[in-house]
Amino acid sequence: MYQSFVGLEIHIHLLAKTKVFCSCRAAFGDEPNTNVCPVCMGYPGVLPTLNEEAIRMAYLVARALHCELAETTVFDRKNYFYPDLPKNYQISQFHSPVGTKGWFDMEFRKQQKRVRIHDVHLEEDAGKMIHAGDISLLDYNRTGTPLLEIVTEPDLELGEDAEVFLQHFRRMVRYLGVCDGNMEEGSLRCDANVSINLRGQGLGQKVEIKNLNSFKFVRKALNFEISRQEEILSSGKAVLQETRLWNENRDQTESMRTKEEATDYRYFPDPDLPPFRTDRTFLSSVEAGMVEMPLERRCRLISEYHLTESQADFIFDEKTTADFFEEAVQKGADPGTAAAWLSGDVQKLLKRTSISLSDSPLSPERFADLLTLLKEGNIHGKIAKQTLDAVFDEDRDPKEIIRERGWEQITGRNEIAEILDKVIAEHPRASEAIMGGDRKPMGFLVGRVMKATSGRAEPGMVQALLQECFEVQFAKHMEEPDAHICS
Repeated sequence: MYQSFVGLEIHIHLLAKTKVFCSCRAAFGDEPNTNVCPVCMGYPGVLPTLNEEAIRMAYLVARALHCELAETTVFDRKNYFYPDLPKNYQISQFHSPVGTKGWFDMEFRKQQKRVRIHDVHLEEDAGKMIHAGDISLLDYNRTGTPLLEIVTEPDLELGEDAEVFLQHFRRMVRYLGVCDGNMEEGSLRCDANVSINLRGQGLGQKVEIKNLNSFKFVRKALNFEISRQEEILSSGKAVLQETRLWNENRDQTESMRTKEEATDYRYFPDPDLPPFRTDRTFLSSVEAGMVEMPLERRCRLISEYHLTESQADFIFDEKTTADFFEEAVQKGADPGTAAAWLSGDVQKLLKRTSISLSDSPLSPERFADLLTLLKEGNIHGKIAKQTLDAVFDEDRDPKEIIRERGWEQITGRNEIAEILDKVIAEHPRASEAIMGGDRKPMGFLVGRVMKATSGRAEPGMVQALLQECFEVQFAKHMEEPDAHICS
């Protein structure tokens, strides 16, 4: 009966070292009110200066979103009272953003969905307010941090597809290296606009939900708001255009204020900032920053390396993991084995040590060497896992660890046969049970051989040789009753 329309306003902190209009350090977690200066604090008479790296990153995101890039972009003053923005206006872009009319393709429920991008514009962030009881504290460190806002058209419908879109978007900006995507620290957050109407009747009355800082909250807030608006319309009432907040403790949206229009902000060009005009050199630097997009890389991982969809999903999720994987394969690692180990044993060690793959002692070359030793039969799986542990603990090469500890695999038939003879002689009851038709002691004897060789005997050869021994032992004992079984 009803159709829902959802558009997102995504805000990301750009990974520039300094703020967007001054030289103050842009960093999360520093002592409050230490990264401030007269410019970002809005003192009279100061002049802002545009951060070149921030504007390049802004154009890079717009380019990745297939936007029409502005040849000239102008900064505007957005006049509005921000308690945590001292000058009481925000430098933003309204009349000429860096990019417009773009699009972004994502995968949702096994189908491709295209979401149109209305615009991409660069602005400064406000500070941070901390409310403690009846006291409100202000930290101005974040004031002036380069903030990029990406506004979508209302092409999403549910909390679920909005959540997936945001996940795909986060992965894209991390691939581009322009934002760390840390929603807990506020470097990626979004506002959501939602309206519903009778199917086929177009957009309804828009309601904005502010400051959603997790994927889960985006999904839950939108689904709640869609249901709330359906109840209002079903009762014959009208939805009020307003701004609402998500109350995560009550799992509901709550009214914050009536919704402002663009005219309420009294936009006008900032008189202190000249227009920014692109040139060939600047646009070339933007093109140089482009990388293979995540979904394109996922498809290539499957087609080029014959990975399963689940393996590709794990590998492509983080660019550092995908880069590590491909470098290891180029150095000789088998793709399927590398993907299985990265998502399994390597991931467990990273979680145990609380470090990232790029910061770990495991380099692509060491990883490839370990898997090659395993593939060529120089070590078996158990020894490979022990070696991997040692690489993490000791920050040393696999070959060095294996050589020093004598972990090379025993594959010689005669050497294993000699050890097997001793094991069988030491456990006559096991041999008798096998002769009587019970196959269970076979595993016991294999285990004793592995223990006798400190896990170095090649398990497949031990099993094959043990099978062979008991197949021929009747004939051997008839001819030479005192002969060893496997010699």
